Amino acid sequence: QVQLVESGGGLVQAGGSLRLSCAASRRTFSSYRMAWFRQVPGKEREFVAYINRSGTNTNYADSVKGRFAISRDNAKNTVHLQMNSLKLEDTAVYYCAASDTLGAYDYWGQGTQVTVSS
Repeated sequence: QVQLVESGGGLVQAGGSLRLSCAASRRTFSSYRMAWFRQVPGKEREFVAYINRSGTNTNYADSVKGRFAISRDNAKNTVHLQMNSLKLEDTAVYYCAASDTLGAYDYWGQGTQVTVSS
């Protein structure tokens, strides 16, 4: 089992940038596929970005492509989400998720709030 703790959220003006981090508790961090999701109250949680175990493959939601970048540092058990050119619609609670299988994400962080203001 792995525990995930997100950080880096906050209030930023539209067009600005934020970098989210997710620290994992396990030294076997490199065996987990990692992803970021986000959720707005009253809406379903939505996928944002994915990175494979080695960091060589990434995937993004169309809504963030070209603006967000996911990366990981397996030596430091962390995954990051660099968010640039933020828009009002990026406002959400952002969650880090991990999977040690090819299936669903079984492990989730507590979330970090990102608020983009005009």
